[in-house]
Amino acid sequence: MKNIGLTGGIGSGKSTISKILISEGVPVYDSDSKAKLLMNSSIELKKTIIQKFGKESYINNKLNKKYLSNIVFNNEFEIIRINSIVHPYVYNDFINWKKSVFSKYVIFESALTFETGSYKNNDFNILVVSDLEERIKRVKDRDNLSEEDIKIRIRNQWSDDKKIPLCDYLIKNNSLVETKKTVMEMIEYLNKKFK
Repeated sequence: MKNIGLTGGIGSGKSTISKILISEGVPVYDSDSKAKLLMNSSIELKKTIIQKFGKESYINNKLNKKYLSNIVFNNEFEIIRINSIVHPYVYNDFINWKKSVFSKYVIFESALTFETGSYKNNDFNILVVSDLEERIKRVKDRDNLSEEDIKIRIRNQWSDDKKIPLCDYLIKNNSLVETKKTVMEMIEYLNKKFK
């Protein structure tokens, strides 16, 4: 079974692509959602996060997303640091999830695939890009963040120009109609490539 990475910067529309893929029967592992789940459920992971980022990381035994977001999204080093702590737990969960899936390939959706170097573990990497204004609008609507906070988060991720040479397939996600068409073409391509 082949691993296919699906990545893109904040607000690029990875989740939209994933929903289309899932609706077409393609197995998708959402690593960001799983990471949040594991950060709340794994006692060992909680201890490590508290040790590295302080007891304020949890309130009433639940992840304090606002506190951690303020730390990690304002500093590229801290993003890499928390990812290096959480990623092994997520990857182990992904390996276990794959055991229950019957497919030629699976999609591993992750925001920081290139930044962490995990793209090297994939057989194929898909990058989702979108215009800056569209990304800002999506994140504002979704997360209720200020434009300045969004721009800081974008600056702390690799630029699309840095990621594009590393990807195997590029999806420009500015129009849902065009994006759906591109994803359908990509599925056809992947089905031929990974027979």
